[in-house]
Amino acid sequence: MIRRDLPPPRFVDRVRAEGYRWGGEAVRRSWTALCGFGAIGPDSRAAQGFAAFGSNSIICFPQGALTNERAISIGAGTLIASYVTLSAGWDPDQPDLRPDVLDIGDRCLIGRGSSIVAHRSVRIGHDVWTGPGVYITDMNHGYVDLDVPISRQYQDEAPVTIGDGSWLGTGAVVLPGVSIGRHVVVGAGAVVTHDIADRSVVVGSPARIVRRHDGTAWVDESLRTGNESESGA
Repeated sequence: MIRRDLPPPRFVDRVRAEGYRWGGEAVRRSWTALCGFGAIGPDSRAAQGFAAFGSNSIICFPQGALTNERAISIGAGTLIASYVTLSAGWDPDQPDLRPDVLDIGDRCLIGRGSSIVAHRSVRIGHDVWTGPGVYITDMNHGYVDLDVPISRQYQDEAPVTIGDGSWLGTGAVVLPGVSIGRHVVVGAGAVVTHDIADRSVVVGSPARIVRRHDGTAWVDESLRTGNESESGA
């Protein structure tokens, strides 16, 4: 319904509206072009600094922090979204790092704003996808010494592996020493503190298995546990 009792817009208002419309379009087009130019692909100069950078892979612009790229290997067909941090080793320009301190497989997708911090070894298999804001690390901070700030207390590194075909939901956290199997679903916001077997679904903090494939079908773990308790198993 059009109200005919309203006065027509003033000339200056029309000009301002047109300015916003065309200006906004120009900004969006410029940003799209900038993101294209700023992305890292296998043929870009920035990709040459990585230990491996597979064909058809891309790190979207703007990137997060990229530390010691020569110790980071990325497979083929992998998409790393914007604002993702990839870090290998302890310090920038650290010598004698292996080329696979951080190893990401083929056809992976690392969600926007995620961080993968590998001091010793983080290995992500093929076809692993994550939601935004996922955090994966192979080292944590200690807190036992009351005379030293927690930020300066380090625990030993413990390798992390994530199996092929797994999915990590938004905000999931994978802590040091964890091995996640193949075809595992890690629910949004879950904190994985222990190994997860193949073909499992985990949720919560700390993460717990709620479903598992027994080789024939998916089984609800809470129902199975309840039945075992009732039967005295």
